[in-house]
Amino acid sequence: MKKLKIPSNLTSLAYDNIKRYILEGKLDEGARLTEEFLATTLGISKSPIREALNRLETEGLIRIEPRRGAYLKDFSTKDVNGLYGLREALETHVVRTAKLSAELISGLNQSVRRMRKFLKDNDRANYIDEDMRFHASLATAADNEHLYKTLENVQNRIWIFRRKTYDLSSSTAPAFHEAIIAALEAGDRKRAERAMSEHIDTVRRKLLDFLEQAQHTAPPSPRNAALRAAEPDDAAVVSPRRVNDKRSTASITRGTLSASSQLR
Repeated sequence: MKKLKIPSNLTSLAYDNIKRYILEGKLDEGARLTEEFLATTLGISKSPIREALNRLETEGLIRIEPRRGAYLKDFSTKDVNGLYGLREALETHVVRTAKLSAELISGLNQSVRRMRKFLKDNDRANYIDEDMRFHASLATAADNEHLYKTLENVQNRIWIFRRKTYDLSSSTAPAFHEAIIAALEAGDRKRAERAMSEHIDTVRRKLLDFLEQAQHTAPPSPRNAALRAAEPDDAAVVSPRRVNDKRSTASITRGTLSASSQLR
């Protein structure tokens, strides 16, 4: 008798829910996610949770510590520089190869208008989503699935630290986006590449300066380190409200991670 495999759709649902929870900014730095907490919250067994967490670790969004749980991935200045270097290479290739259409250009212009509105309203979450949507639209137009998936992963990893540095580049992005659109409309791919490269490099430099200053000014936090060291290995981060443990695919859609389940 062979061990039954975990249904792929159950693992995928767990992966999607946990990933959304992370990208929505509901997991604080230093807080941890345990298999027990996630299984209870989503109403499924630990096995698909474990597979989902392993996939997220492979994608670079979290790190897993044995018998302790999962934490947000820590990014050094070297990591940030490398990710933005990769993003620049990918996105300049995108504007060089994207298949242009009137519909695409119209959608990009509408995106910039929405960004300016979100910026005016100080709607950070929607602004960042719209920014990512702009770049995703161009990546889709390049008609290269491998490039799209790689860029999506890079964007997701960047987003983890970018959500805390919104003010660094929010005021300049719409203008850069407009410059990229104007160059594409004029059929000047080289100018579009330069505008995209300058856009990404501007954000990278501002972010690196911010991180370097933060490293020099941030005081050590021995109390937090001591508290983490004192946590029992198998303890859940919180005592989550019990949900119906149906152990079924249907229950996971009803037991999605919510803001009320934030980990501290």
